[in-house]
Amino acid sequence: MTDTRITPGRVWKKQPFIANPWLRYGLLLLTLTYLYWAFSTLPFNWERIADGLPRAARIFGGAFPPSFERAGLLWTGFKESFQIAFLATLLGVMLSVPIAVMAAGNIAPKPIYLLGRAIIIISRSFHPVIVAILFVAAVGFGPLAGVLTLTLYSIGFVAKLLAEEIEEIDWGQVEAMRSVGAGYMKTLIYGVFPQVMPRQIGLSMYQLDSNLRASAVVGIVGAGGIGGTLMNAFGRYDYDFAFAILLLIIGVILLSEGISGWVRKKIW
Repeated sequence: MTDTRITPGRVWKKQPFIANPWLRYGLLLLTLTYLYWAFSTLPFNWERIADGLPRAARIFGGAFPPSFERAGLLWTGFKESFQIAFLATLLGVMLSVPIAVMAAGNIAPKPIYLLGRAIIIISRSFHPVIVAILFVAAVGFGPLAGVLTLTLYSIGFVAKLLAEEIEEIDWGQVEAMRSVGAGYMKTLIYGVFPQVMPRQIGLSMYQLDSNLRASAVVGIVGAGGIGGTLMNAFGRYDYDFAFAILLLIIGVILLSEGISGWVRKKIW
C-alpha cells in the first residue's frame, strides 16, 4: 500500500538584502545616527515656522475660489509656455540624435564616444533653473532664454537614454548591412535607427511632457512662459488668480500625460 501522506517541507523565506547581520544592523544604526545628526544640526527656526502657519492659512484661504476673470492673461502665459516647450523639445530631440550616436560605444570610435558622453554629462550637470538664470543673464528676459534652457535640458535626458538604447540594439542587422557593402550612414539609417525609432518617439513625447512642466519653473526666473505670470500674481497677493494658474498647469499636464500615454501604447 502506497503512503500518500504529505511530508511538510521547508518554508521558503526571502533572504535579506544584506546577508551579514552585523553589516545590516550596522548600516541601519549608521543611517539613524546620521539622520539624528542632520536634523539636530540644521538651523530650523521653529518659531518662524509656527508664525508662518497662519500666513499659509491666509494664502490658502485667499486662493478659494480660483479666479479666471483674467482669462486673456492666463491664455497668453500658457501659450508662451507651450511654444517654449514645443520648440525646445523639437530642437533638443534633433540635436540629441547625433549626440546619442556619438555617445554609443558600440558604433562610435573612442574619442568621439568620450566627446559625446562629455556633452551629455555637461547637459545633465545643472538644474534647469540654474541654466535659466545663466541664459537670462546672457540673452535677457523672455522666451529665448527658456527655449535655450529647455533645449539643453532635453539633450541631457534624450541623448543619454537614446545612446543606451543604441548600445543594446540587435547587432545582427548591422552586420547584415555591412556584409552587403553598406557605408556608415546607410548602416545607421537602415540598420540602427529602425530599431530605436519606437523608443525615440516615446522619449520625445515624454520630454515634451517634462518641458511643459519645466517651462513653468524656468519662467519664475524670467525665462518666459506662465511661470512669470504666476510669480507676478503672488507678488500682487492675487492668490485666487495664482491658484487658477496652478489649476491650469495641472490640467495641461494631465492632458499631456494622457496623450503621451496613448501615443506610447500605439508605438510599442
